Amino acid sequence: MSGSVSERTIVVTGAGGFIGGHLVNRLLHEGERRVRAVDRKPLEKWFQVHDGVDNRVADLTLREACTEVCEGAAQVYQLAADMGGMGFIETHKAECMLSVLINTHMLLAARDAGAERFFFSSSACVYKAERQSRPEVTALCESDAYPADPEDGYGWEKLFSERMCRHFREDYGLETRVARYHNVYGPLGTWHGGREKAPAAICRKAIEAQLSGELEIEIWGNGEQTRSFMYIDDCLEGTRRIADSAVLEPLNLGSSELVSINQLVSLVEEIAGVRLERFYAPDAPMGVAGRNSDNTQIRECFDWAPSVSLRDGLEKTYKWVHDEYMKRWGGRLGPREATPRRPGTTT
Repeated sequence: MSGSVSERTIVVTGAGGFIGGHLVNRLLHEGERRVRAVDRKPLEKWFQVHDGVDNRVADLTLREACTEVCEGAAQVYQLAADMGGMGFIETHKAECMLSVLINTHMLLAARDAGAERFFFSSSACVYKAERQSRPEVTALCESDAYPADPEDGYGWEKLFSERMCRHFREDYGLETRVARYHNVYGPLGTWHGGREKAPAAICRKAIEAQLSGELEIEIWGNGEQTRSFMYIDDCLEGTRRIADSAVLEPLNLGSSELVSINQLVSLVEEIAGVRLERFYAPDAPMGVAGRNSDNTQIRECFDWAPSVSLRDGLEKTYKWVHDEYMKRWGGRLGPREATPRRPGTTT
């Protein structure tokens, strides 16, 4: 990459969100002095707002806004998307697909601005459903994305945008890099409201069970569905490595530590010091039956792969969610959140 650390401008979109906020913080700690953080949420709703950063509120579904935020950019991290946990993406497919507008406009703006590097955060949701139909899943390798049959809505948006990145590199010389994130979690993210992912949701439910005295928990699906969960520190390390690398094709970025949702609940119970009676919601959004990351390629490329254990990451996440819950509701039980239902289903 040309230009010294002090000269180049790095743009991070989705900077008011979970991963974006952490990425801006990491860039600052690495010594980057010209970071432009962008999100459409008002600043008071950003998870992290950093001093010394060009913080901008902008709607990146608009081409003009993308042109403005990419002005003078040497490197662009395109993390902005309308998404959430499974409860959101299974019931808001059109909204997820509309993120294609952001990706298209940001690619055009980065190209026109002469950016040297463009990083796109894709997702494991690009992988074929037939490879994820059993809890005893074979870890997904990068080639499993084709022939294409991704998750409806969100997965198609990510896969289509991956192809755009490829062709912008081939046709326009914009150096694009792509990581397929697998279930990123950690502190300073969404933990209530319907867009939170499983680790944060289960931490919150355990806290609510203790506060209410009703030592029970609702689990979406049958609890046997399997996943791997990547702690935010590993996500940041992998993102930076991939963005600055010579690797042209999308890479998995996820933990290979496979657990069932029941096992995830058991880990949270151990951390919280509580035992909960489990009730299952078979009609709730649960996604594929099993998904895990094959990290062969990322190890070959960098002699590195995500390594923070789920137990260690959950301990930090639980503590943060607990503290946030207490700050928000002062030790009282907050409003309980209903299980989202698919259109047309009944309880």
